[in-house]
Amino acid sequence: MSEPLKCMVAVRIRGLSDISQEVKDTLSMLRLTRNCHATLLDNRPAYDGMLRKTKHCITWGEVSKENIANLLKKRGRLTGDKKLTDEYAKDLGYDSLDVLAEAIFNVEVECSSLPELKPVFRLRPPTKGFKGKIKKSYAAGGEAGYRGEAINDLLKRMV
Repeated sequence: MSEPLKCMVAVRIRGLSDISQEVKDTLSMLRLTRNCHATLLDNRPAYDGMLRKTKHCITWGEVSKENIANLLKKRGRLTGDKKLTDEYAKDLGYDSLDVLAEAIFNVEVECSSLPELKPVFRLRPPTKGFKGKIKKSYAAGGEAGYRGEAINDLLKRMV
C-alpha cells in the first residue's frame, strides 16, 4: 500500500559552481534553473529520486496550504509576467485562489498542468539570511536537503 500523495515544495539555494552535468540536467527537469527559484511537486517516487540526486543544491519539504496560497497570490505569474488573479481561478472553475491553493495542496491538480501558469516561483533571498551554511545538510545544521515541515518558515521569509 503506497502512501497518499502530498504536496511538496523544492527551493534552489545554491548556484552552478562545482555541479556535475547530470545534476544540472536534473535541476532543469525540476525547473529549478536559478538560485531562489521554487516549484511545487508531489511526493511520487520519480520526484523523490530527482530531489535526492540534487540534495546538495536545493532544500525541500511538505508545504502548508497557507504557503501555497501565499505563493500563488504574491509570486504566481502567468505567461507575459502577469499577476495571478481570482479571475484566472474562476476561468479554471475554482471560486478563488484560495480554493485553487487547496486543490493543489490536496494534489487534485498539478501546477505544471494549469494553462498559462508559470510552474516556477521566483523568490527573494530569505529575510535575515539563511540560518546555517548552504553547503551543509539541514540535518547537520545547514540549509540543503530535506527539511520536512520546517520548509514553511523558510518560504515565509522568501515570499
